[in-house]
Amino acid sequence: MAVLYITEFSSSTMAGLTNTSTPSYPIPAPMTPPVAEQHVAIGAMSAPSAAFNAATNFVMIETDAICSLAFGASPVAVTTAHRMAANEVRFYGVVPGQAVAVIANT
Repeated sequence: MAVLYITEFSSSTMAGLTNTSTPSYPIPAPMTPPVAEQHVAIGAMSAPSAAFNAATNFVMIETDAICSLAFGASPVAVTTAHRMAANEVRFYGVVPGQAVAVIANT
């Protein structure tokens, strides 16, 4: 079964900033632990996630199959928009209380 993994975060950090003579490069990273984690089965019909937590400001989306997404208060995913490749990971800024929907794509 193909799955969309959703990890919810409230904030991020910029690690690696120092005032030394050694070069240091900032790395933006989500603060852990996550606010919430959920997963949604990817199928032939649009399937919504649960509403994002009130503290969620961005999400990490991971998919193990080709799919399409939609975000919003009552999202409905369609195969003609917002495609993700199999095994892809993306970060999105989101509105607390909204959701993401997913549908299988080719």
